[in-house]
Amino acid sequence: MKKALSAVMLFLAFCLALSAETVKGSDGKITYIGRTMVKDGSVSFDWTGVYAKVRFQGSILSFKVSDTNANYYNVWIDSPMSEKADKVVRVHGKDTTIVLYNVKDRKAARTPHQVIIQKRTEGSQGRTTIHGFTTDGQILQADPKKERLIEFIGDSYTCGYGTEATNKDHFSPETENQNLTYACETARYFGADQIVLAHSGMGVTRNYNGNLTGSHMPEHYLRTFDQDDAFMWDAHSTPLRPDITVIYLGTNDFSTRMQPAERIFVKEYSRLIGEVKDNYGKEHPILCIAPKHDPLMETYIRKAIDTSGYENLHFLGLSKSIHNEESDMGADGHPNYSGHTKIAYTVIPCISTIMGWELNGNEIK
Repeated sequence: MKKALSAVMLFLAFCLALSAETVKGSDGKITYIGRTMVKDGSVSFDWTGVYAKVRFQGSILSFKVSDTNANYYNVWIDSPMSEKADKVVRVHGKDTTIVLYNVKDRKAARTPHQVIIQKRTEGSQGRTTIHGFTTDGQILQADPKKERLIEFIGDSYTCGYGTEATNKDHFSPETENQNLTYACETARYFGADQIVLAHSGMGVTRNYNGNLTGSHMPEHYLRTFDQDDAFMWDAHSTPLRPDITVIYLGTNDFSTRMQPAERIFVKEYSRLIGEVKDNYGKEHPILCIAPKHDPLMETYIRKAIDTSGYENLHFLGLSKSIHNEESDMGADGHPNYSGHTKIAYTVIPCISTIMGWELNGNEIK
């Protein structure tokens, strides 16, 4: 009897091995949202907020991945992206295999599942390359991109710098979580996907505590990778075309009690507007947000809008009372989840008006 049972177990294990499936990272059944590059079947990216959807039937799902440094990822299992991930995984090293899902329940193994993984750290933390996904069952077609798509261009606020830290802490990669930003909250509210082009410390003409030379967002916005100027993004060859773009920049231009000349800032901000319009057409709507830190930014940004020569540009100025400086703060003077939620409460009505997307009464989270 024991020998017969062992034979059956060996046979089942053999069948399971035969039914296992591995697909390349670039397989068409995987859905990616964000700027990526495909090479030799692998998919690479470094911009914050990029996410992949993987549907499968089986008891385990793993992926083979490499990273030039170390990045953190939010993971959701059989649920949409929400403010709380089911788990967080750290991606680092070369050709590492990470298990995303693993259950022993036979019924669960026969049921289709979907896993979403989202990069919560920014490009300065490294570039990720997904080589493939493996399950002991079958890889299925993942959910497609959503009907609505919002593009966000920004700095550390949009990156989620220190969102999971306290206002006593300094920054660490573990506490950066783009999923807890006003951007993700806004996208979730409207049932939209998001594309994020954001870099902490970056400005339109001047980076934090820097000068007017160097690389700023008008240069980085044109790239496939935030940290690599060798590959330019071709917006015309991708199906990921946003319905609206939100620009939330300026804080770093006015950092450390310095500011660029008006003519320089207006010129470069108008240049960024032009790049967005070149990507998506002259009718594409853009919401330009003036941060709360310096009233002069409002003047500069308004002038850039008024003199750019483009239409369908919209302005939102944030006041210093948008959030408080204690309980709404995370690391190094940046908003935490609570602070970002208050920003989202301001941004959402503007997008509703611009796009004609009705306020749906959903909780903002």
